[in-house]
Amino acid sequence: MILILFTGVESFSFSLLIIDSQAADPYIPVRDSLLAELERKGFSEGGILDISLWSLANQEGLAKRAWLTEKDKDYDLIFINGTVAAAQFSSFALNNFRYKFLFGAVTDPVSLNLIKDFSSHPYSNFTGVAYPVQVRERLRFIMAVLPEAKDIGFIYADMSQSRSYRKWLDEILIEEEFQSLNFHFRTVEFVQSEAGHIRMAMLSEKYIIELDPMVDIFLSPNDQMGVQPEYARTIRRLSGKPLIGLGEKDVMEEWGAVMSIFPDLEQMGVQLAGMAEKLLTGTQIGEIIPQWPETGVAFNLKEAERLGITIPEEYLRKAGDKVIR
Repeated sequence: MILILFTGVESFSFSLLIIDSQAADPYIPVRDSLLAELERKGFSEGGILDISLWSLANQEGLAKRAWLTEKDKDYDLIFINGTVAAAQFSSFALNNFRYKFLFGAVTDPVSLNLIKDFSSHPYSNFTGVAYPVQVRERLRFIMAVLPEAKDIGFIYADMSQSRSYRKWLDEILIEEEFQSLNFHFRTVEFVQSEAGHIRMAMLSEKYIIELDPMVDIFLSPNDQMGVQPEYARTIRRLSGKPLIGLGEKDVMEEWGAVMSIFPDLEQMGVQLAGMAEKLLTGTQIGEIIPQWPETGVAFNLKEAERLGITIPEEYLRKAGDKVIR
């Protein structure tokens, strides 16, 4: 009698449901990195991993349709990609431990009640990696690279992640370290569609023109307007002030930002894949502490020179190859 023992993930099959808030950045690169890293770990799509994918176009109605279609299919793991998707799916199944949720690119999972904080084990059926660079880190970056910048224009869409970010700013700006900074806030309507960021950038034009003589810099908002190219291009077209971008592409694809401190989306996917591997192979969700993303910096020296800005050498070294010369 010969007894054959099977070890490793090859002897199992798994099912993964992916819910993207929108078919756009940052969700596509995070998802692509997650799946590439899972494949490297042996979880190949079409092999041992069956994947279903929905993109919600930031629409609540489509989220409900996706939930009603998929909720009885007993997925091994549901990956929720972005704040809109997380808000909707938490309303359907928060604390229903029939479902295991892994979130990525969510601005404020604490306010959504997905987690308590980033140092405690999860109490619900959600864990994952948040999206933003922490606010203090972003403000310190601005103060170090642009020490003369005191008045900051901040135009944001009326989205839940934007409101969370505004709340964080209001709380942090009263701290002694940041009291020299003066934010000028303006809000535009949240347009719910795949191309909504284009309309929101158009709505921001009047505020860019209004704020341009009042501010030293503009700061991209932490929302779907800020993460897409149209807003950065609009700032560059209408303003003579530098833009501090939200993502790597703001600089490296020359959308219009002079510099950016950004969440590393590729590394976020790697972080998420490590969590997904554990969840798929039996680790309980309460054992996996949620994480902040790793960060990077990028500079467009052509834009900096045009605006008379000198970037400190230590930050250019930190940026490595993330520099446009």
